[in-house]
Amino acid sequence: MECRGAIFDMDGLLFDTERVYQETWEEIAEERGVKLGRGFTREISGTTGERSCCIVERYYHVSNGNDIRKECMNRVKEKLNRSVPMKSGVHEILGFFREKGIPTAVASSNGMEQIESNLEKAGIRDYFTEVVSGVEVANGKPAPDIFLLAAERLNCAPGECFVFEDSENGIKAGHAAGCMTVMVPDLMEASPEILPYCTMVCSDLIQAREEIQKFDRDK
Repeated sequence: MECRGAIFDMDGLLFDTERVYQETWEEIAEERGVKLGRGFTREISGTTGERSCCIVERYYHVSNGNDIRKECMNRVKEKLNRSVPMKSGVHEILGFFREKGIPTAVASSNGMEQIESNLEKAGIRDYFTEVVSGVEVANGKPAPDIFLLAAERLNCAPGECFVFEDSENGIKAGHAAGCMTVMVPDLMEASPEILPYCTMVCSDLIQAREEIQKFDRDK
């Protein structure tokens, strides 16, 4: 299948912000005397809305996780207003798609204001034809909604799009949408269970660009 579009997650994929989120979740948990198990990171990464609230409720032992989720988002926003750390290989892979004339989109669970702010601060907003926020869809990752919408806005069939993700929830969403999925693990290695959902797994975006170039030659 020819690649006609590329869709990128943001936190943990373009920016080293997933670490900021996890540190903030831990801060709030410590303040509340809660010990978060390692499973929390895998479950919460890439989620939004009702699903993330349910995960927070289970791990923080509260009946309503929305207040904790909002507190985390507010603290992270303050931190990212000071600095947005970029992952290695971002300019290289975005430049590759620009040279090939392939349109790109960001599809993030974040609100649009935070997405746009991060992209502008990092100086990479102009690379992207479309920006899609998790608040624009009914169901968050691992549901496919956000990637289906991103592909539609790129005027591509989902099967013609690469989806770049660091989280297992994101990979499941991309796979469910019918996209070609590239996993670039961030805080946690790819589990054996997620490998069948991946078109390829790469150590960083530099390797991802190299593998996409091979894919392009071999197709």
